[in-house]
Amino acid sequence: MISADSASEGAILLKTILMYNSKTTHVHIICDDSAQNYLEARLSLVTRPANDIHIHFYHLTQDKIAARLLREGSIGTSHSAGAYGLMKLFIHEILPPSVERAIYVDTDAFFISDPSHLWDLFNEMDPDIAISMPSHPEQNAAVWNGASNICSCIMLLNLGRLRDLRLMDSSAYREDPSGPIALSPPTFVAMYGVPGESGHYEDVHLGDQGYFWAIVKHRPDIFAHLGYDWEISSCLLDMYNTSLGYDDVTEKDEFYSQMHLWDTPQADVGAVLPKLLHFNCLDGTPRYYEWEGWSDPTHALTQRWHSAVQYHVGVKWIWLNKRPKGSAGATLSMATTHDVTFADEIFASRRMQSGWVDQGY
Repeated sequence: MISADSASEGAILLKTILMYNSKTTHVHIICDDSAQNYLEARLSLVTRPANDIHIHFYHLTQDKIAARLLREGSIGTSHSAGAYGLMKLFIHEILPPSVERAIYVDTDAFFISDPSHLWDLFNEMDPDIAISMPSHPEQNAAVWNGASNICSCIMLLNLGRLRDLRLMDSSAYREDPSGPIALSPPTFVAMYGVPGESGHYEDVHLGDQGYFWAIVKHRPDIFAHLGYDWEISSCLLDMYNTSLGYDDVTEKDEFYSQMHLWDTPQADVGAVLPKLLHFNCLDGTPRYYEWEGWSDPTHALTQRWHSAVQYHVGVKWIWLNKRPKGSAGATLSMATTHDVTFADEIFASRRMQSGWVDQGY
């Protein structure tokens, strides 16, 4: 999260994690000072949570981001999220090795169900799988080089596996004759060709998603589909025509009322049962809940989901205090890593200490 605007959206996501999660919660937030200040002011209101909550902030500066991309050497972006958005490709390097698995969620999304059910899907994944995200084989848009075939807005990441595979390249890794070759460069070349005159891969669209698409397209052995229940996106396919209302509908009738599911993995599953809502592609505002379209009662998105947005925005943080004052129980803790060190930097430092590093690094 960079800026208070981003944090204001992320705060709603965080609030819903605390609202619905039935287990101990560990949240890792990559952010700047302004985002952390915004979130801490709200989290400090929760003194008696239902379950233990551990929040860890990781400060990542623009200089650090630029330096890591320079060490990778060939990726860039024209997406509105900028270079910061590309850090999704480096989560396994930013979080410490003790964090072996993680769920990534875009800040403009929020849960409407228990996030622990999403976490439990790790138990169903083959150990060779490194990345699970929603896939859309029918969305083969040539203008985006097929990057709309996936959605990197919500991902299950086996961070340990990504580290073992050396997902992203680095000058530090290229100078290591003993380690494995980084996984991603061959997939990028297979999808986009060798880097152009700028030194970067060309015609890459949708920011990090364009790179993730190359990775999972050319390494399907490390990829698994994630069901659409966890990807109800305002940017995609009319949110499958899901909505609040008709509380007695059967799953069969719900399935036949939904849209854009044929020729997708969901067709063999049945109705989409929303568990996470994602309000992206709402132009004209840095905060999705202030989108001017919400004021139009005839707009389909307003009719379907505005009341859910209003409710989750309006829930007060103090309502997340579940026990009487003075009673013992679960706690909320916060910690901060002020100066993030990427894994490739740690690797280079250890090589230097061992005395066999190429001094040209």
